[in-house]
Amino acid sequence: MKHEDFVARQKHITLDAVAHIPIDIAYSDLGEGPLLIVMHGIPTWSFLYHEVLDRLAKTNRVIAPDFIGHGMSDQRDLFDRSLRAQRDMIVSLMNALDISNAALVGHDTGGGVALIMAIENAERVDKLVLSNTVAYDSWPIDDMISVGHPDWARRPNAEIREFLVGGFDDGLSRKERLTKEFVEGIVAPYITDAGKVSLARNASGLNTSHTTMLVGRHHKISAKTLLVWGEDDPWQPISDGERLANDIPEARLVRVRNASHWIPQDAPDEWLSAVQPFVSAPA
Repeated sequence: MKHEDFVARQKHITLDAVAHIPIDIAYSDLGEGPLLIVMHGIPTWSFLYHEVLDRLAKTNRVIAPDFIGHGMSDQRDLFDRSLRAQRDMIVSLMNALDISNAALVGHDTGGGVALIMAIENAERVDKLVLSNTVAYDSWPIDDMISVGHPDWARRPNAEIREFLVGGFDDGLSRKERLTKEFVEGIVAPYITDAGKVSLARNASGLNTSHTTMLVGRHHKISAKTLLVWGEDDPWQPISDGERLANDIPEARLVRVRNASHWIPQDAPDEWLSAVQPFVSAPA
């Protein structure tokens, strides 16, 4: 799916309870069945899941928001974009859509948000799926720390694009999956004058404390948990997936060979074969 078509079917909602001003959030709302909220990371947006959303929607109602400052959501330089701010946004979005609880799927920083919710908003989380997620103190990586410097907001759009594309190549084991459709779709929101500022602010909001503060509470997660992890990830290593599977009670880890960080793009069939039966089954 081209990103223009993906954007055309997104919905928008204004949330008043996340920041000192109303914030516009873009999201997909597809299918029927058990509720599922799918969360992306940085520097992506919900287009990361463009190959799997329609298939998930055959068994579930799937809500796929763009985080604050990401994708087609509000990019104004006026609010927090930390993991805890994104958690507040997801809770507010659930309230606005009259969703009491749902299964959560989180990738990268979206997994960090899912972890926070599974511990601090446990009543809102039916099931938990984590894929190559940030955890412990293994993040943010040096490149994303550098992007958080204000200087990045002043760099040419072409340089921003080159940086993003280089990261996608590093995060895909199956090089044929580095398609033009994927690349152009992911970079599109961030190679505008407003978008590159938003990307820099998103990166500056990364805070390792928001995952290290959870470490002593992973054992309190009561939601049934599945981890689906690309084994080749250079940033969020399989050892973190193993550690989380050991820390979270009765969690199950599925290792995906010949797959790296951007696993919904790198190995969509293997990812779906693990995730879909888990999220579509009765809680």
